[in-house]
Amino acid sequence: MKIKNLLSACAIAMVVLFTSCSNDDNTQSNPPVAPTVTLTSPLNSDTNVARNKVITVNFSTAMDASSINTTTFTLKQAGTTVLGTVSYAGTTASFTPSTVLAANTIYTASITTGAKNSAGTAISSNKQWYFTTTTNTAVGLSAVGLGTAGNYVILAKTAINNVPTSAITGDLGLSPAATSFITGFSLTDFTGYATSAQVTGKVYAADMVSPTSTNLTTAVQNMITAYNDAAGRPSPDYVELGTGNIGGRTLTPGLYKWTSTVTIPTDVTISGTADDVWIFQISGDLTMSAATNVTLQGGAKASNIFWQVAGEATFGTTSHFEGVILSMTGITFQTGASFNGRALAQTAVILDGNTVVQPQ
Repeated sequence: MKIKNLLSACAIAMVVLFTSCSNDDNTQSNPPVAPTVTLTSPLNSDTNVARNKVITVNFSTAMDASSINTTTFTLKQAGTTVLGTVSYAGTTASFTPSTVLAANTIYTASITTGAKNSAGTAISSNKQWYFTTTTNTAVGLSAVGLGTAGNYVILAKTAINNVPTSAITGDLGLSPAATSFITGFSLTDFTGYATSAQVTGKVYAADMVSPTSTNLTTAVQNMITAYNDAAGRPSPDYVELGTGNIGGRTLTPGLYKWTSTVTIPTDVTISGTADDVWIFQISGDLTMSAATNVTLQGGAKASNIFWQVAGEATFGTTSHFEGVILSMTGITFQTGASFNGRALAQTAVILDGNTVVQPQ
């Protein structure tokens, strides 16, 4: 009986020991899963890639944004690093070249193991791929045709209101609203137009004698056509760049699209040649902070830069802006803001001691 009991006790002890070991194994933490690159754009070996292409990488999980930078995400051509900016949102990293890429040229993009997920786990190995740009020496984006709307530095439908004293170079037009909705200019009436000491040009409104009224009707129609053209351009090169905050960026030629408000809290540079074109499609507002500048570089021309704004366009005190504004909701220049371009609004343009110059 003692032997039988001893054997039973040993059996129980073995079961307990086995179960304890088994439980210990099960409670060990699983090793961390390394994030992976699930998609690149362009794809590896892609050809005929647009020269203003933003290179993007999608990860399998959310990454630590601080680990996605110009050290871990690079673009090279024949071993030479291409300058650009890196941004990260959601699970997507983007590399925006500072200048247009060369035509018919092979580029190599890389993500290193310095890229880590939010838990600090790095990708398992470096990711590298290459692509070849288009043989077309031009970026290929055509300018927005303004028609006779391009005859005006400011064109609006409901009002042009000014707090003196502004200095405007170019003609002003208002239609279908009448001359009484142009305020703050101390107008002097002539046949078919008016003048102001604040305007180097002429001022026109819908209630002035023909052909002024007819010309303005056509110009407003052309303005709306231009707005629709800019808004309808397909296949944007840049989508949701900076999640709407473009402060501090250098913007190369191409078609940009945002589905929300765009802000310019710090200086922006628009870089390209005199033949390059920029179109910015903005579904929300465009808001520029005070004392902030948009500057042109490399021969870029304000007449080839088009800001299509579905919401309000507002430019802060003493800021400086460049380009053609096509606004559906209204344009406001706050005290002392300056502008080189055309302000074309389907509602009102509001001025407050501004310097406005039509582009060359």
